[in-house]
Amino acid sequence: MRRGFLSDLFTGVAVKRLTLVETISEKSNQHEFQGSKPLRHLLGDDDRKGIPTRFLRLSGEQDAMAEDGFMSWSNVRKNKPRAPEYHLYYSTNAVTERMQVDDALFIALCRDGSLLAIVTPAESTVQNQLLWLFGLHEQPMFAFTFQPIADANDAELDFVARYILDELGIAPEEPDAGALDALIEPFGLTFPTTRVLSDLARASLRDISARDDPDHALVAWMDREEQLFRRLERRIVAERIAGGFVTPDGADVDGFLSFSLSVQNRRKARAGQALENHLEAIFVAHGIQHRRGAATENRARPDFLFPGPMQYRDPGFPPERLTMLGAKSTAKDRWRQVLSEADRIADKHLLTLEPGISEHQTHEMRAKHLQLVVPTRLHATYRPAQQGWLIDLAGFLALVRARQGAAGALSNTGGR
Repeated sequence: MRRGFLSDLFTGVAVKRLTLVETISEKSNQHEFQGSKPLRHLLGDDDRKGIPTRFLRLSGEQDAMAEDGFMSWSNVRKNKPRAPEYHLYYSTNAVTERMQVDDALFIALCRDGSLLAIVTPAESTVQNQLLWLFGLHEQPMFAFTFQPIADANDAELDFVARYILDELGIAPEEPDAGALDALIEPFGLTFPTTRVLSDLARASLRDISARDDPDHALVAWMDREEQLFRRLERRIVAERIAGGFVTPDGADVDGFLSFSLSVQNRRKARAGQALENHLEAIFVAHGIQHRRGAATENRARPDFLFPGPMQYRDPGFPPERLTMLGAKSTAKDRWRQVLSEADRIADKHLLTLEPGISEHQTHEMRAKHLQLVVPTRLHATYRPAQQGWLIDLAGFLALVRARQGAAGALSNTGGR
């Protein structure tokens, strides 16, 4: 199915690191960014007043902020016999008030002429994700860099790109919505269990082989399930909104907020369950002995234990033949939960679908003896210094297979 391209949403982007004079503080009341040639490539040479702008600050899992405002692009030397000097003025808001020196600023020109201004902490995961999305290969400098969204820099809106756009609150239309709607038609206005939807996602992609390419299979299956879920969610949510949020006393604000929260929580919970479902299907396809959600110490339950709980609890079973895998669709700060889930296993593994995790976090993972497992498709979103350390799903399967083979013929009692 065709997924669209980034150029369907944006025409170009400019990025820089913020300087003191560009941030709002006691030392600066200049609410502007110095114009430059890269900004002229983005915005042109004509003055533009009151450009509708969505300001975003993205720092972490629970630290996001959005404000609607405006920017104005002006040549302050217009009609003067001197070289043009452009300034980009911005409206003060909650996002701009939190800007700090060295933060990364991305200004993207949307297809409708509006702007998207995104502020992220320097060298953060979100910054890495945006650099990859917009095809920028260097870390931001104090001067703007311009990147047109075209040709080699025009990313296809696949699973990885849509993951990042979702962080920005952007949900591109599905070009093949009709085909997806036909698949979910039997569910009507009811969510099936996650396992049922996972089974449907895999069944609808019959040309995908987990045996031949487990990394591609995992991403393709997750992508398809996300498509199916979002289409069904759109139907169900639209029906609920059409019914209104009204009580005999007036608008049901609490009911609306509760419903909105339930939508967000369902998305997060189902994504994690779907990832485990598809990983389990891959382990079965490869004949890997495993147990999902087996108890270890202190009621901890790693997502996957290899070969299984019987071997884990056997003090005579070599610990170097044991493996555990945490599975988190987004690692963020929750990856530390994995560290206490299997005391007998010194070196732990975590599979995630999160692109471009910061070097600071991956350095900490290495120090904690946690190996990150990332599908091959996502490796390019990481910095070159990180990529040599990552392993893909095929590499993880080879590791587990070697350990299970070296342990001899194991009983199926502790596995699947």
